[in-house]
Amino acid sequence: MPKWCFNYESGDYEYIERDGFSIDQGEYVYNWDDSEYRREEEEEEEERRREDAEDDW
Repeated sequence: MPKWCFNYESGDYEYIERDGFSIDQGEYVYNWDDSEYRREEEEEEEERRREDAEDDW
């Protein structure tokens, strides 16, 4: 599912998929802010760690 991300090349916010495909432009972009995806991955990893720690008890 694409996220609303800033594309540094165009200077605009666009819907961009995790792999860098811009829905708005219909092509891959390479200079964009992927912090929303990174934040989501970090939250998922933290949740996995929490679950693993609970399973150890």
